[in-house]
Amino acid sequence: MGLSACGGGGDDSGASKTVRVTLANHVWTENIKQALPEFEKQTGLKVEITQLGEDQLSDQYNVKLNAGSSDIDVMMYRPLQEGKLFAKNKYLADLSEQVKSNKDWDFADFQAGPVEATSYQGKPVGVPIITEQEVLYYRKDLLAKAGLSAPPKTLDELKAAAAKIQAAQPGVAGFVARTGKSPAVTQFSSFLYSFGGDFVDGSGKATVSSDAAKQAYAYYGGLIKQHGPANVSTDMSWPEAMAIFTQGKAAFYTEADSLYKNATDPAKSKVSDTVGFAPFPAGPAGSKPYNIPSWALGINDSSKNKSNAWKFIEWATGKQQTLAQQKSGVPSARTSVWANPEGTATYPKDLVEAIAASTKDGVGHDRPLVVKVAEAREIVGQPIVDAIAGKDAAAAADTANTAFQKFLDDEAK
Repeated sequence: MGLSACGGGGDDSGASKTVRVTLANHVWTENIKQALPEFEKQTGLKVEITQLGEDQLSDQYNVKLNAGSSDIDVMMYRPLQEGKLFAKNKYLADLSEQVKSNKDWDFADFQAGPVEATSYQGKPVGVPIITEQEVLYYRKDLLAKAGLSAPPKTLDELKAAAAKIQAAQPGVAGFVARTGKSPAVTQFSSFLYSFGGDFVDGSGKATVSSDAAKQAYAYYGGLIKQHGPANVSTDMSWPEAMAIFTQGKAAFYTEADSLYKNATDPAKSKVSDTVGFAPFPAGPAGSKPYNIPSWALGINDSSKNKSNAWKFIEWATGKQQTLAQQKSGVPSARTSVWANPEGTATYPKDLVEAIAASTKDGVGHDRPLVVKVAEAREIVGQPIVDAIAGKDAAAAADTANTAFQKFLDDEAK
């Protein structure tokens, strides 16, 4: 399946001076809108922005991209949710030539995990703009009371620390995390990788029944069943799990770093002054959290204005704009920005260290890389729910693997 290149400007001969950019409602978008006059002045181009909520954005893309419409030039999209579908359907232009064209822009500065997630068949089809990693949130005061001098560095230590704190603090859970079948998949993924597993192997076969996967399901489910909140429900997404943590009802919580302000903001969190952050604890395969781009910019392959579309992307993802974004709290995919003290000044110091550890060995996906992501999450998430409920995690993993393999076979047809 080839991807058409968008270099050379063959179809840009009548290129418009107006670049039509479709963006999601996000802090990143608000920041870019404020900086736009500078870009327009620099280039003599005009940028026309369409800004939509996530659901509207998906609906618009489904209609327009499917129809081969040329009235979107640049598009903000979710690489792990719709990236494979868009690339497979040839909605995203191949950016291989563009990313090499400007040494100062420096494509090598982007972290490996996010670049992998915005590539298709080895070719870049997007540029990552916002990243997330999984880290360990914890309560410093509860660790101190339990006589623990440092946060757990391994999953074995996490389990032992959760048990110790729970025993010392009746009414406080040792651990909390997402429990819902689909929402838990992304955060469970780091446990899966750290046990040495993945959703599929190198040849695309389902591997959620591997020994590593079975151990990961049993560990995650067991940790919540034995050391989670009393009468824990199996439909929690991040708002419910975060609320338990911020109300002071749990000692440890594994979650995306991007949500950290919910825990550190005194207006939202009763434990804001005692929250600490640590790298994701190591399993048998080491510490392998995800390091993913939640959003990226791509060029519509049907655009008649690709060279100017690239000028916009090059500016919006350049080092200067990326640093400005990160200073306003938008975590970026550029290594140089994390290495720059200005880029990390607004973040808690221990969170910066946890993120640095995650980006080094981070895996570029936090869910199966498929076209029908929602359906896949339901399948691979079922053993999580079963394990939390105390059912046989290994048997649940076998059942899920059979269903997931059938799903993959159907999708490959």
